[in-house]
Amino acid sequence: MMTQVDWIGWLATAVFLVSYFTRSAISLRRVQGVAAGLWALYGVLIHSLPVIVANILVASVAVISSFRKPSALASPP
Repeated sequence: MMTQVDWIGWLATAVFLVSYFTRSAISLRRVQGVAAGLWALYGVLIHSLPVIVANILVASVAVISSFRKPSALASPP
């Protein structure tokens, strides 16, 4: 039987998968930031420091980069 902790992990997976259906770079980064935040929460609940740290870093970079000017998000020619 799945626990509430398991459901957090599955929710994080689902949110991350949704990011592949976003149409803009900003949306992609924000959705991935939310997913990484959920993974960090999952890491806290399972007491896994590597999962916590890795996902806090990913969430931070994803969210911060989503607030940059659109030209900064564009790939170089």
